[in-house]
Amino acid sequence: LAIVTKYITKGWKEVHEMYKEKALSVETEKLLKYLEAVEKVKRTKDELEVIHLIEEHRLVREHLLTNHLKSKEVWKALLQEMPLTALLRNLGKMTANSVLEPGNSEVSLVCEKLCNEKLLKKARIHPFHVLIALETYKTGHGLRGKLKWRPDEEILQALDAAFYKTFKTVEPAGKRFLLAIDVSASMNQRVLGSVLNASTVAAAMCMVVTRTEKDSHIVAFSDEMVPCPVTTDMTLQQVLMAMSQIPAGGTDCSLPMIWAQNTNTAADVFIVFTDNETFAGHVHPAVALREYRK
Repeated sequence: LAIVTKYITKGWKEVHEMYKEKALSVETEKLLKYLEAVEKVKRTKDELEVIHLIEEHRLVREHLLTNHLKSKEVWKALLQEMPLTALLRNLGKMTANSVLEPGNSEVSLVCEKLCNEKLLKKARIHPFHVLIALETYKTGHGLRGKLKWRPDEEILQALDAAFYKTFKTVEPAGKRFLLAIDVSASMNQRVLGSVLNASTVAAAMCMVVTRTEKDSHIVAFSDEMVPCPVTTDMTLQQVLMAMSQIPAGGTDCSLPMIWAQNTNTAADVFIVFTDNETFAGHVHPAVALREYRK
């Protein structure tokens, strides 16, 4: 910690001078070599040296200069040990710059990582993160900027599989959940700053909770409560289809709590999935919740 603090505040030169003649433990020597590699990669324009430093010291994208990232071979080196979160974030970029091409070994490596349940669990990847990556990659372009790519079918299939595998990484809270989905027409609008619309977000989060929590119940509402025929074995597309067949109306976010009180439904946690365009009804949701908990 002292070395890292000194490096952050004083820089590599002072750290190097301080420790160059000292007897070092194996761990300290390893750390100093890593910091030296971080400094070296900032100053080199040699592609082979950059690749060597990445491979030897497991450097990541953030250690590199912008010019380094113009190299296809540098990206291939980064991919080998790339953390899953970074992998999900950079799929479009690596496809656009031809690191990921149909049938090549890099595509196979990506698919292998995405389908590895142990890796997904270790990286604590949430299903929602995978869903955003899947839908972004599927569009073939970034939300901002000019980056475009042709989605690889194998990667799309691996992302879809990873979405369902990551349900197992979510730890249950062990509470009684009542999930209420707003099915008004405005839920088909895109969530600000996202490729997903509100109904897809609601469907995905309901799937996460119902597959994680043993005691959970789903209802749907607009200006009245309606049945929500969603089961734990449904795919995301099947859940969205079931939701789309429910009649839409206005939005009264107090209805789930009022319904639970009227039907004597026990719930420790209420989750109301809505785009917040709420205007129907005469009872504020907070008031309805207080009444339920009396």
